[in-house]
Amino acid sequence: MANSDVRLALWSGINFSGRRILFRRGGVAVRDLGAFRFNNVLSSFRLRNVVQSSEVTLVLFSRINFQGSFRVFRGSQSVANLSNFNFNNVTSSFILVGRNLTNSQISQIQNTGRPPQDILVIRQ
Repeated sequence: MANSDVRLALWSGINFSGRRILFRRGGVAVRDLGAFRFNNVLSSFRLRNVVQSSEVTLVLFSRINFQGSFRVFRGSQSVANLSNFNFNNVTSSFILVGRNLTNSQISQIQNTGRPPQDILVIRQ
């Protein structure tokens, strides 16, 4: 169930500067940010659910196919500098959903390399 109320803006520079990519729906998994020429360049982002601000999860992974180290962001928020999370210019794949994923669900995604079934998967 894709959530049309979810928005994600990614920037290559800190403080929401540089190149920007917008996602205007929830339920998206990007296996390789190289598909957007955005691999290892993410520095800041804005994440929100315009209807239910707490119902959104973004999981950033350091390697393609949802592998490597990861950072989880739940609920609407703006992150001006991923250096504060030791994740600046590190992201190679991500999952965005319009609900709260549990830590167990995230572990399962990482262990299997498969995102939840009800979302769009973008490959390179």
